[in-house]
Amino acid sequence: LIRLLTQNKASGAPEGLGPCCSCLLFPVVMIAFDLVILGGFVDFTFTQEPQDTVTVRGGMLQLDCQAQSDTVAGPPTITWRKDGVLLSAVVDDRRQQLANGSLLVQNVVHSRHHRPDEGEYQCLATLDGLGSIVSRIAKVTVAGPLKVVVPTESVSSYLGDTALLRCEVSGDPTPVIRWQKNREDLPLTFEPDSRLAALPSGSLQVSRVQPPDSATYRCLADNPGSTRTGTDAELRVLPEPGVSRNLQFLQRPSRVTALLGADAVLECSASGYPTPTIQWRRGEELIQSWSVCLTPGGRKGVAGVHMLLHCLCIVLLLCIPAVPPQFLNYPTNTYAYESTDIELECAVTGSPPPTVRWMKNGEEVIPSDYFQIVDGSNLQILGLVKSDEGFYQCVAENSAGSSQAMAQLLLREPVSPSPGVALPSAPRDLVPVLVSSRFVRLSWRPPEETGGAVQTYGIYYSQDGVERERSVNVSEPESLELTVSNLKPEESYSFRVIAYNDVGPGESSVPLRITTKPDLQVPSRVESLQAVALSPTSVQVSWEPPSQPNGPVLGYRLLWTESPSGKEQVNGLNYKMDGLNKFTDYTVRVLAINRYGPGTALETASVTTQSDVPSAPPQNITLEVVLSRSIKVSWQPPPRSAQNGIITAYKIKYRKTGRRGDQEAIEPNNFWYLFTGLEKGSQYSFQVAAMTANGTGPASDWCTAETPENDLDESQVPDQPSSLHVRPLPNSIIMSWTPPLSPNILVRGYIIGYGVGSPYAETVRVDSKQRYYSIENLEPSSHYVISLKAFNNAGEGVPLYESAVTRSLTDPIDPSEDDLFHLFDKYPTPMPDTSTPMIPPVGVQAVALSSDSVRVSWADNSMTKNQKASEVRYYSVKWKTSYSTSGKYKVNTVTLSHTVTGLKPNTMYEFAVMVTKGRKSSTWSMTAHATTYEAAPSSAPKDLTVISREGRPRAILISWQPPMEANGRITGYILYYTLDKNMPIDDWVMEAISGDRLTHQVVDLNLDTVYYFRIQAKNAKGVGPLSEPVHFRTAKVLQGGCVGKPGSWQCSESPIGQMRPPHGSATPQKNSNLLVIIVVSVGAVTVVVVVIVALICTRRSSAQQRKKRASHSASKRKGSQKDLRPPDLWIHHEEMEMKNMEKAPSVAPSGHDSPIQSCQDLPQVAHSQSESQMGSKSSHSGTGWMLIPLFIYPHICYMWLYLNVYII
Repeated sequence: LIRLLTQNKASGAPEGLGPCCSCLLFPVVMIAFDLVILGGFVDFTFTQEPQDTVTVRGGMLQLDCQAQSDTVAGPPTITWRKDGVLLSAVVDDRRQQLANGSLLVQNVVHSRHHRPDEGEYQCLATLDGLGSIVSRIAKVTVAGPLKVVVPTESVSSYLGDTALLRCEVSGDPTPVIRWQKNREDLPLTFEPDSRLAALPSGSLQVSRVQPPDSATYRCLADNPGSTRTGTDAELRVLPEPGVSRNLQFLQRPSRVTALLGADAVLECSASGYPTPTIQWRRGEELIQSWSVCLTPGGRKGVAGVHMLLHCLCIVLLLCIPAVPPQFLNYPTNTYAYESTDIELECAVTGSPPPTVRWMKNGEEVIPSDYFQIVDGSNLQILGLVKSDEGFYQCVAENSAGSSQAMAQLLLREPVSPSPGVALPSAPRDLVPVLVSSRFVRLSWRPPEETGGAVQTYGIYYSQDGVERERSVNVSEPESLELTVSNLKPEESYSFRVIAYNDVGPGESSVPLRITTKPDLQVPSRVESLQAVALSPTSVQVSWEPPSQPNGPVLGYRLLWTESPSGKEQVNGLNYKMDGLNKFTDYTVRVLAINRYGPGTALETASVTTQSDVPSAPPQNITLEVVLSRSIKVSWQPPPRSAQNGIITAYKIKYRKTGRRGDQEAIEPNNFWYLFTGLEKGSQYSFQVAAMTANGTGPASDWCTAETPENDLDESQVPDQPSSLHVRPLPNSIIMSWTPPLSPNILVRGYIIGYGVGSPYAETVRVDSKQRYYSIENLEPSSHYVISLKAFNNAGEGVPLYESAVTRSLTDPIDPSEDDLFHLFDKYPTPMPDTSTPMIPPVGVQAVALSSDSVRVSWADNSMTKNQKASEVRYYSVKWKTSYSTSGKYKVNTVTLSHTVTGLKPNTMYEFAVMVTKGRKSSTWSMTAHATTYEAAPSSAPKDLTVISREGRPRAILISWQPPMEANGRITGYILYYTLDKNMPIDDWVMEAISGDRLTHQVVDLNLDTVYYFRIQAKNAKGVGPLSEPVHFRTAKVLQGGCVGKPGSWQCSESPIGQMRPPHGSATPQKNSNLLVIIVVSVGAVTVVVVVIVALICTRRSSAQQRKKRASHSASKRKGSQKDLRPPDLWIHHEEMEMKNMEKAPSVAPSGHDSPIQSCQDLPQVAHSQSESQMGSKSSHSGTGWMLIPLFIYPHICYMWLYLNVYII
């Protein structure tokens, strides 16, 4: 190619090869040159990726990840993500990354509310300077305890019939079910001709029952976390009486999804006499023998089950093959230049259809104006820039698995031509020929100097405010016009043109700025839009053509709310909307369409379909026997979608068994009615229907209740509960009880008390119908005392006590114990059977509605579709934040949803639901999580502080802290300041600050001026309140360069502002001045005290010396007589050493040395010393020493201490 270009440049193009072809070959040669000289693509792949793993609590988890590349830059760096969040290299004391990149988690932590190690893990491999790739997502599951959903029950089967022993155990992961017969293991799989079959659901099917099948069976469930053993169930074989029995399905087929190539089992079991004949059909094709439902081609099949007896029962089901994503077209490595457009292809297939997302260097690509997903899964990048380089991965996922493919994008700078090579000059006179709303046509003149033949022209354009620049080339070299399309209306663009010769690109023209026109080519709005309701399910819409069609109107598009698919393409000027919901508000819009597209639809029409009778009865009909002659009937309105109008009344029909009934009409706002004056010991039936203006809807099923013979007594407190049982767990205690033995005393509820060593620490009140309760959030290995007492309006009864020690975390739970144990063994009085606990609600979902509300919905599988609700079902909703330990409750909700309000914005909450019916309650359901929406900040930024900038008197530094209630991610702050704090806030000077900053500098302020400052935070939802004003006075500069306040001036060569911090806090300069004043004051006081003491001591010293001389002469006359004068209280400061003193011969009467006598010995020592040293000491009395009386010392110390305290 290089030789070919050389020939073309030197002697013209070869035969069959024109100059334009030479221009096209030029970039190919440059790319090849870059690949050879500058380096090519990198082979960067994973050799080992993390896999889905199931671990156990307290165990060890290891996820492996290794990558390799063919570069010499070094091995790839491995990092890890959990649930999309990057983990640090040194995660914590339990999690660490090994040298080979593997992630090791020791002592796996897992509890009901804290699961830090469970989730989705992904490793990230990075090559410095090139980019990153991500591995597949590995799901880590911590095996939880197994739970028996449906226990095995004893069954009786006739000889030759089919028996089904059920065993449904739930757990994560799904446990493996195996069976034992008479405590001996049965094989996991049976021979095809065996009469025993273990079904995937866990049930054991025994076909053609024989006498040897009569035995005791039990199921055992295992997963890596725990093992559960089911209850013993007996299969009894009865002789066949030969009497015809109705056909009964023991197990119906259900929808099955299986991987392509795997086995799919469709369960079906039936009993009856004569023995049913089972036939399977796939569509209309009769299947003669059992076979897998999936064909090698992966076609979807529809199968049916025909049970042939005296009747024909058909069950339709789908057997859908699940096919992991497979690539039909892989993305390829791409080499490109800046400002060009590329498209990375990626075509996948699978069942269900996979979703495709793109990753760039380990981060998900968010579609935008320049990153677009085209043709379903291809990635198009417009206007390449240098930062677009890296590794791109196409990730395809569906329920059957995931796949990914990688491509590398490299950008190179154009090769600069050699010095002295002639290049074209800038094209001239670039002007717009036509400016439209979505395209611009440009023209220009050739450059003055071409440096050879111009091979092509390139137009480079960019949108204002966008750094990306796109380019497009003319199709013919001699063309001097080009149309740039796919622009946006009313946007400003910058255009420039460059000429290319056979050497390369020349100079660029001066940029031309053009603003596109508004998009006015589409039709205007239609006229006279009307919508009229014709019936409860139809609406007639009519309109007139638009006043400005801007061309022929090709049709109209009708859109309406209430349904995502609410749109139709019509050609006429009216349309009848059928199949609508009854008594529902609709908003209708009509758009006219021409060749440019649909027009505007500013005008809307609102219409409400006509009302009709309710299509469903009231819900949750409950009966409560209040007294012996009254019954309370409660209900809930029909579902909103079935009310079909405004409820005007409720009609209640009631009758006594064996008598003619009567009815009552109730106002629409009342949802209960109390029937009084009934007969004692009689049975009554009730049904409720809703009414609208159109008539009465369907009535509910009859509900029956019986009045008692006598009223219960409430004149005395209830007796003690008859029994109390407790079962300790590591963090909870499950307690169950039976009511008091006296059935004639009314019990309104129970009071539960518990605590460590005392039952009075915490108290809980429960309903009178409740028979068990779970005390949560307890400490392991702790001794708890529990009390239980019944109460009514007369007072509280006698408590019943029980104690229990919670288990330790390392103490395994006995697998033979049921999670919900039998509450009662034997009842002293007839009571309902509550040994089988209720199934907790399933499918709990939480959806955020606003910044302070979340809607929680669930399903109740314990109630069949047509089951009569003779007793109300109460649902309790519990919620708490992810970081709190205690939750809040909403009880007595009878619907299958509840809206929780009063929540905090931008906060994650978790929700759980429990169902209670009569005397039974379920456990708490699985939790669901939801995060409330963001809201504008509800508090102002705090700690607003203004300080001066040293050396800059006209500048200050402002700092603050984020608001306490940000209610979302802070995107910015707005600072206001002014000279007059009473001015409206709109007149203050405003400065916008980015949300990641907590300081800001304000400059060019006036000197010696008081400023007032306020600040507010903002997020995506709006701005928050303003902070309180903070004032600050700037520094004052005098002549001569002195800066500061009066009394604390600081002078220097250049004026330096000294500013006073807000709220009157002292500045550093003021602190320094205060320190100088204190030191000088203390020194002056000390000097004064010393002088006074010296004067006193001098006078005392002279008088004492004269007295000593007189005493000395007298002592000579008296000989050895002792001098009993008072002790000498003077100390020679120059001789402050210990002296040997003679002890007085006399002793105090108490036997201790008398202090007075000891002191009287001191004058002898002083006397002997003074006689020998009088001359020398007298000579130094005025220069180097002085005598200080002992009684002066305390005064000096007190004065010094007082001075220090005063200074502090």
